[in-house]
Amino acid sequence: MATLTPLTPLTHILPPDTQAILLLCAGFGQSRQVEPMPLSLSEYNILAQKLQQEHLRPADLIAPDGKARIFDGINGSLDPQRIVHLLERGAMLAVAVENWTSKGVWILSRSDEAYPQRLKRKLKHLSPPVLYGIGNPDLLSEGGLAIVGSRDIDDEGLGYTQRIAEKCAEQGIQIVSGGARGVDQTAMLAAISAGGNSVGVLADSLIKAAVSMKYREGLRQGRVALISPYDPSAGFNAGNAMSRNKHVYALADQALVVNSAYEKGGTWAGAKEALKNESKIPVWVRLEGSIPEGNRQLVKLGAIPFPLEPWNRSILSLLEEAEQFYRIEAKKNTSKQLDLSEVEQPETQVDVLTDQDHQSDAITHQDYVTPQDEEHVPQLPKNAYEAVLPLLLHYLSEPKGDKEVADLLDVGVGQVRIWLKKAIQDKFVEKKKTSYILNRKNQQLRLLGGN
Repeated sequence: MATLTPLTPLTHILPPDTQAILLLCAGFGQSRQVEPMPLSLSEYNILAQKLQQEHLRPADLIAPDGKARIFDGINGSLDPQRIVHLLERGAMLAVAVENWTSKGVWILSRSDEAYPQRLKRKLKHLSPPVLYGIGNPDLLSEGGLAIVGSRDIDDEGLGYTQRIAEKCAEQGIQIVSGGARGVDQTAMLAAISAGGNSVGVLADSLIKAAVSMKYREGLRQGRVALISPYDPSAGFNAGNAMSRNKHVYALADQALVVNSAYEKGGTWAGAKEALKNESKIPVWVRLEGSIPEGNRQLVKLGAIPFPLEPWNRSILSLLEEAEQFYRIEAKKNTSKQLDLSEVEQPETQVDVLTDQDHQSDAITHQDYVTPQDEEHVPQLPKNAYEAVLPLLLHYLSEPKGDKEVADLLDVGVGQVRIWLKKAIQDKFVEKKKTSYILNRKNQQLRLLGGN
């Protein structure tokens, strides 16, 4: 049986497994209509699973007896002849790799040790077979804060994005984003300008980005990595732009949605997907200034309001405190509902309950919750007071005056006094002459982390 056409020698040597995966999955800049069609992600996963079952590696397919193995081991949804034709594109591979590497592009496949383990761990079979990149690949393992948002955003939102990214850079927090116009680019460039690190997951035009002035200094200093799971010369494609969102979230430790439309656009789809993901990261959302409807709706889906004006504190510390608070609130909410389901029914009601009625006790008992009880069932924050409360309580673990609290929160004294008055009404805070302190007699405060 004939063997596969030998590969044309590569000036830039790639591992044999990576060469085989490129031959199977890369388009080499050709049209999507070209034959044979490169394997899609799902098709490559099918092939990879078959290879694993046969105790083979991708490189075994380009060995002298590779063609026999293809026809003997591949069947079902994959056409063996198509696989053979893809693997015979050795000359195209050599030309493409030479072109890419001459422009500074490096290539990693899922078989490479340097492939970011974060993607494999979080995305599993959805991790891309090939990653193209420019810059420092070590940054792909550093995590950080993903900052995402719409392309079209007002000056207020862009200013907020820039300020958050600059504070992250000052505090050594890497920025991860999608590199698109608007929030993504603003966040990345602000971090780079402030001396921080940034990772961009691009949906198109990686080669153009490689020579862009805006990234040049960061790339030269090893503070930037630009990657793409798509052909480095590929133009914009809406499907690719939507699909790359999961890579942004997977490479980050936490995410901040600056602005999102409601039920449309890539930002909404990416955040919604991240909130449903089993290995999800905390997804924060801006609830400050002019807030689009999408931001509010993401909170209802489980996103956490980003702490207000976090300019004078460690951002990571603020996020840890706020996340703990909202996780406790969620548990309290669940516990409260369970407690309600155990409330004894009035005798007159019990007398008329049937067996079928008892199967839905939790629903029936909710009918007996008083308006006063409803007021104390924890809700997700819907205003600035609820969002800032964890930070306010943190500062008041020791007595402080209203002006001192205002300085710590970096807001006006008048605003702080409004929040303090509300906290006193809610019995979270006590006033002691001219200072304020936690009300340690409040049992609910203990659940919030007070001592």
